[in-house]
Amino acid sequence: MRMVARPLACLLLALAAALAPLAHAADTAVPTEQDPVTQARAVRLEEQLRCLVCQNQTIAESDADLAVDLRRQVREQIAAGRTDEEIITFMTDRYGDFVLYRPPVKATTLLLWTGPLLLLAIGLAMLARLIRDRRRLPDAAPLSPEERARAEALLAGTPRKDKT
Repeated sequence: MRMVARPLACLLLALAAALAPLAHAADTAVPTEQDPVTQARAVRLEEQLRCLVCQNQTIAESDADLAVDLRRQVREQIAAGRTDEEIITFMTDRYGDFVLYRPPVKATTLLLWTGPLLLLAIGLAMLARLIRDRRRLPDAAPLSPEERARAEALLAGTPRKDKT
């Protein structure tokens, strides 16, 4: 039994010595910024979330303090092993559908989707009414000879004597 145990122990010791560097590398996590796959995933998620301060930028584009905090939260959740859907759900539970750069079409976000079209329709209706009302105005009557002479005198800068 000793004849088998001693070579087996030597073999296990050699195997452990050979795998020791791998064990050391396994316990050091690669930060998100250094892992290109995780970095790309973080950027993809950040491009789906709206900066609540800027409102016309994603949190990936914004330099606002809140956007920086939201980016940090996304990266922390990625590091915690959460899926993209779980991260999006966490953000919408916390900030509402408005945090999504492309919110889903549902009753609570209907105004976000139809608002620009509604404003355009109101503007076009106002423009059409203005044009229609201007066309209905009577044409101005031509100037009488006395009015024309007075206008010419005013334009020429010569004082006119009143008939009073």
